[in-house]
Amino acid sequence: MEKIRVIIDNTQKEVKIPTGLRMLVRRCCNAVLRMEKFPYPAEISVTFVNNKQIHELNRQYRDKDMPTDVLSFPMGENGKYDENPATGARILGDIVISMEKAVEQAERYGHSLEREVGYLTAHSMLHLLGYDHETSPLDKVHMREKEEHVMTQLGLPASVSGYLMEEEESL
Repeated sequence: MEKIRVIIDNTQKEVKIPTGLRMLVRRCCNAVLRMEKFPYPAEISVTFVNNKQIHELNRQYRDKDMPTDVLSFPMGENGKYDENPATGARILGDIVISMEKAVEQAERYGHSLEREVGYLTAHSMLHLLGYDHETSPLDKVHMREKEEHVMTQLGLPASVSGYLMEEEESL
């Protein structure tokens, strides 16, 4: 597989970043690209923010006046990406994760912060590659299967309680 560069920045102070979380994010990005057979070197930017920061981004870019867990800012369209002339890497885009939301959701679903951040990273990586769960219920199921495949590969399978709680929320 081609070289993957994941640039990680932490701009929040509310949640201490656990040891190994940055490596998990890198492994997750690699796992998604491997699963999707992405044939080029790639660059991805991941930023950890707080609820206030992601709320502002969500309002600015999606007209949603509330914090969310993760935002994806793809740099490509229809499989075409800008290329870093110095490295030849395809610039896939930016992932922004609210660490406060990740902690809340990990507690709500009864799993670890690592599982939650890994899941949010896999979800966002699929968006960077052009997947969209908002287009149809079938696309949502397809995307969820891919996310869970990556989580299982990384040794972070879903907890049963997480699925039950999520299903209850959508009823």
